[in-house]
Amino acid sequence: MNRSDTLELSLQLLRQPSVTPVDHNCQNIMADRLSAIGFNIENMRFEDVDNLWARRGTSSPVFCFAGHTDVVPTGHLDAWQSDPFLPEIRDGKLYGRGSADMKTALAAMVVASERFVKNHPDHKGSIAFLITSDEEGPSINGTVKVVETLEARNEKMTWCLVGEPSSTSTLGDIVKNGRRGSLNAVLTVKGKQGHVAYPHLAINPIHTASKALAELCDTVWDNGNEYFPATSFQVSNIQAGTGATNVVPGTMTVTFNFRYSTEVTADQLKARVLEILDRHQVSYDIEWTLSGLPFLTPVGELVNAARTAIKNVTGTDTELSTSGGTSDGRFIAPTGAQVLELGVLNATIHQVNEHVNIDELEPLAEIYEQILVELLA
Repeated sequence: MNRSDTLELSLQLLRQPSVTPVDHNCQNIMADRLSAIGFNIENMRFEDVDNLWARRGTSSPVFCFAGHTDVVPTGHLDAWQSDPFLPEIRDGKLYGRGSADMKTALAAMVVASERFVKNHPDHKGSIAFLITSDEEGPSINGTVKVVETLEARNEKMTWCLVGEPSSTSTLGDIVKNGRRGSLNAVLTVKGKQGHVAYPHLAINPIHTASKALAELCDTVWDNGNEYFPATSFQVSNIQAGTGATNVVPGTMTVTFNFRYSTEVTADQLKARVLEILDRHQVSYDIEWTLSGLPFLTPVGELVNAARTAIKNVTGTDTELSTSGGTSDGRFIAPTGAQVLELGVLNATIHQVNEHVNIDELEPLAEIYEQILVELLA
């Protein structure tokens, strides 16, 4: 194998217009490579979502690479310097939708597994791949369904490395050993529509809820802990009114989100919100959606293996972080697996002209391979 293996497979995957939830043959490309080195291939399709479970070996411990082949929409094509699904290399950078999030990591996982199996054909335990095309979408028929299937047959992962782009300034400077929980709410404040010149005949929901909203914004929900920042409350949308200047609105809709630490639970956050609304005598309906529970992998076998591999390959002393959004790790961690996210720089993810540095691709494959060596050789 030569040093262009990761780049070549990355280019092949990037040419597939796999806008969520369409896989567009990416998983077959990966499966063909994995099958050739002894992986058992299992395709799991749930409704319109393709998922791949591939495993080499039948015993424990099980090391799993996890990731997604789907990408976010491109946006306006005329804003791109080149076709987002015809990847180009310019000035040492690889451009294309999914180059950072996260097809280059998928390529590095496959190449790392090929090299590891070649050097350690009788490795202990098992290597697995859990790949979905529903990470950028609603995440209903992807990883969560595969995990449910595996749990039902008592097929457990010991360690799971998710290839999300975790790095900030240099490859491997940050790895994610957990993620905050995400709790969403749509609050409908009820009032009474009327003419602004006759406010005594109307009830303005903006006015009646304003003090409660101010308190929600100012509340300190917790102070975080060693691994997590303090819980964050953010209003993302407010809608009210008819568009006319002389009409008091009858309702107001407020959408907000908590990104919360392990210091509180979703139920505790809900209870505190309701207490504030009730204390301010707001008339309301509220609908809650839990996007994901917080999870944490403390320092242990997987974290230590990643730190050692990153140090050996790049010379970097990596830092642990739980910042950022959610990932499919939230579905895997509750099974008891140690979960870590490690991938390329995240500076251009979901952006126009998304790209990665070419010279980080082979080092990423080397890091992944060395993690396998640390845990399964």
